[in-house]
Amino acid sequence: MSTNIHTSTENKLAIIESLYRYAAGIDQKDPELISAIFTSDAVSDFRPAAAKAGFEYPVLEGKETIVSALMHSLQSVFTTHSVSNPCVTFDGDKARIDALVEAQHVPKSDASRHYLMKNRYDVELVRLDTKWLIKRITVDNVWRSGDPGVLAGI
Repeated sequence: MSTNIHTSTENKLAIIESLYRYAAGIDQKDPELISAIFTSDAVSDFRPAAAKAGFEYPVLEGKETIVSALMHSLQSVFTTHSVSNPCVTFDGDKARIDALVEAQHVPKSDASRHYLMKNRYDVELVRLDTKWLIKRITVDNVWRSGDPGVLAGI
């Protein structure tokens, strides 16, 4: 029985670490770090959060598309993402994490402006060998404050 508990704890930590790496990759503008935590056919759906911020954002399909879109859309802002309240469930080689992520966005050209979002992340993962990779990430917004134009690059 202790082996199952140990394995469960290791899996949960590895799953949470995948989300931490995603957030760090965005903040560090590190395409390799972001790419390393996605499956090749991953899906990123930011539409629910974008709609609440007043703009449209397409569903991104495929690891390269996700990384390219993030690097492009966030190139003009500094970001800080803080992950909290992770709840992990898993079944064999599949897992899900529900977490809150606070994301601060500040334009590189004007530090007096900001857009702060508290988002709920629903993340589906799969285990490939010894790594947990993100298969799908859906971001919905709980609350927001500041200038939404910051996200739009305005």
